[in-house]
Amino acid sequence: MSSATPPPAPDAPGDVPQVRAGTLVRHAKLWVFPTVLCTLVTLVLALLYMGGVLNPGDSLHRLPVALVDEDRGRPLPGQQENLGKQITDTIAATEAEDDTVDWRRLDRAEAQEALASGRVYGALVVPEDFTASVAALTTAQAKERPTLSVLTNPGLGSLGSSMAAQINQGAAHHASLEIGKQLSAAAASAPPTTRVLLTDPVDVTTRVGHPIGSHSGLGLSAFYYTLLLVLGGFIGGNLVNSAVDTSLGYADSELGPWHTRRPTVPINRTQTLVLKMVMTAGIALLTTTLLMVASIAILGMDASHLPMLWLFSYCATVAVGLGVQAINAAFGGIGQLVSMFVFIALALPSSGATIPLEATPAFYRFLGIFEPMHQLSAGVRAILYFDARADAGLARGWIMIAVGVVLALAFGFGMTRYYDRRGLHRLTPQPE
Repeated sequence: MSSATPPPAPDAPGDVPQVRAGTLVRHAKLWVFPTVLCTLVTLVLALLYMGGVLNPGDSLHRLPVALVDEDRGRPLPGQQENLGKQITDTIAATEAEDDTVDWRRLDRAEAQEALASGRVYGALVVPEDFTASVAALTTAQAKERPTLSVLTNPGLGSLGSSMAAQINQGAAHHASLEIGKQLSAAAASAPPTTRVLLTDPVDVTTRVGHPIGSHSGLGLSAFYYTLLLVLGGFIGGNLVNSAVDTSLGYADSELGPWHTRRPTVPINRTQTLVLKMVMTAGIALLTTTLLMVASIAILGMDASHLPMLWLFSYCATVAVGLGVQAINAAFGGIGQLVSMFVFIALALPSSGATIPLEATPAFYRFLGIFEPMHQLSAGVRAILYFDARADAGLARGWIMIAVGVVLALAFGFGMTRYYDRRGLHRLTPQPE
């Protein structure tokens, strides 16, 4: 008796009809979600990044600059105050009319302290003999031009320091022209050559008020180092998230043509988050160490307080990584996009590390209050450039790290416990 050959299984690979891309590409619904998402992300990123850098001069708001009057000379004939007092009073009075600069009237020691702690971007100094040297211009005792000093602070970034220097130089030049009017009126009978000199009599010298190392990227090494810390936490967190999901059987693994699907491990969302966070913190020990080895030992970045720098770097990386894990646990598939906006897209233009927050629109100054990169870059900058001083931004950086870790733990475990209590378990991937 003959028996019929059983038909092949309907899901055998050779018998499944293959669909061509040309057929699918004509389905409008296939285009909707990626098109809308990509265009929105591109539009928002363009507005965020370009909006924060295009007009720093027009957006300037209360850039802190020190104003120092050391002039001890007697007032010129017919005047009640010496020139140093007149100049600083005039400059400080402009703050009431124009709030682009926050002029801080300090003595020399206070100004040097403010520069050393990163609280001011520069300083304009009227020297002790300024009035006397101006008075000597109309006499035979004149030996050199009166001088106003502009001090820069490159540790706060080359652009911020340069903006402060330009502001100080402009104020000094304006003061020179005003003094020149007084001298020209008093020396109307002087030779023409002397009158030309008196028209703009003050020399302006610019020098570094708080020097940093030559291998500091003109004050930008702190920003790029902080960026690497944030990227390390962001990328590391997402890699751990994907690797754990693949290993536990909740996601497929594909490497070129090779495909792997592991057995699903029975584990709830909360325990999965615990595993991911522990792995994130453990791996950060290695990545933080390698970052310092590459930046300092291999490339020669100027850095001091190395134990403090390593500890701060590790804690910053972990804080970002835990935040990434919490967001992924709460939002699932779009978690990477959400965390990208939180830690990268919104953080970079509001960091204040390349362009001072005082030179950005109000929206970015608002973001800088809580966005992590601004606080972390202030901490790194304090360690690298300002002798690890707490008041230079290090204390604020530590506070932000602590707040970030607490928020990540509270939000992440709050959401996963809620999902677990509601029975919203992760689905086991099934083949078609």
